[in-house]
Amino acid sequence: MRTLTRYRQPVPARSVLELAVTLVPFVAIWAVAWCMLSISAALALAIALANAAFLVRLFMIQHDCGHGSLFRDRRLCDWIGRGLGVLTLTPYDVWKRTHAIHHATTGNLDRRGVGDIPTLTVREYAEKGWLGRSLYRLLRQPVIMFGVVPFYTFFLQNRLPVHLMRAGWRYWLSAMGTNAAIGLVLAAIVRLGGWDVLLFVFLPTMLLAAIVGMWFFYVQHQFEETSWENDEDWNIQEAAFHGSSHYALPGVLCWITGNIGVHHVHHLASRIPFYRLGEVVRDHDLLEWSKRITIWESLRCARLHLWDENRQRLVSFTEARAIPA
Repeated sequence: MRTLTRYRQPVPARSVLELAVTLVPFVAIWAVAWCMLSISAALALAIALANAAFLVRLFMIQHDCGHGSLFRDRRLCDWIGRGLGVLTLTPYDVWKRTHAIHHATTGNLDRRGVGDIPTLTVREYAEKGWLGRSLYRLLRQPVIMFGVVPFYTFFLQNRLPVHLMRAGWRYWLSAMGTNAAIGLVLAAIVRLGGWDVLLFVFLPTMLLAAIVGMWFFYVQHQFEETSWENDEDWNIQEAAFHGSSHYALPGVLCWITGNIGVHHVHHLASRIPFYRLGEVVRDHDLLEWSKRITIWESLRCARLHLWDENRQRLVSFTEARAIPA
């Protein structure tokens, strides 16, 4: 949308401020949790879990770096993103490429598989054998989707450029360089503080942030009235507007998540800095009320599993069984 171009310019001082008020508290709280281990492991754990909020926000800033929207200088964005990738366990250049594919293919039934939540149509699910249906049902169970999958994604899958094995050396360098930096940091932590720091501070912060991040990524596109089309009918602007949600959150959650809930606007104009997305929905009623989902309404999204091509909406396994063959 041309009307959104005026929001694309980052404000350098604001970008520096947003990075500072996220990174500095994250490091400080991490240090406090570490110190608290000598007093109470339970207290250290509680502080570490609270710090997941700042880690989520750091990932959202890294996300903006990937879109080149935090600063005008792309190289500066990239190096900040690479540094943050060590904290978020996410190799920046690998993630940047797969996320670009996500933006270029979201809602396209013929181009699924990279940077999205695995989603089958009702017909595809019915055509699978018993094993295929069982594995898909297992994957879509909330405990697996929001517990096991986040752990797998950030702790295991991110260690190798799985989807970019033959895409060139850059992605291997990104993954291996990030792995090496993470390894050095963890080795230093164990050397200075012991394994308790990893168990009660590092792991809880990272795992809770990963779970929260997975939930937000899920809700952004896995809602009842989302949009999926075959390639011949797919349009990137239509997919952005109709296939991305506006997750209406209270102010503190908007801050923690870097306004990523305003996801339909982000897909329409990904170069808008995260701190300006709120301006967009305030200025445009159409965008404020389109694809709007409240926290309470979002809970139902976890019970939606299959795309019904006839009714053009996501349905549950129970609803799918009631659809005539």
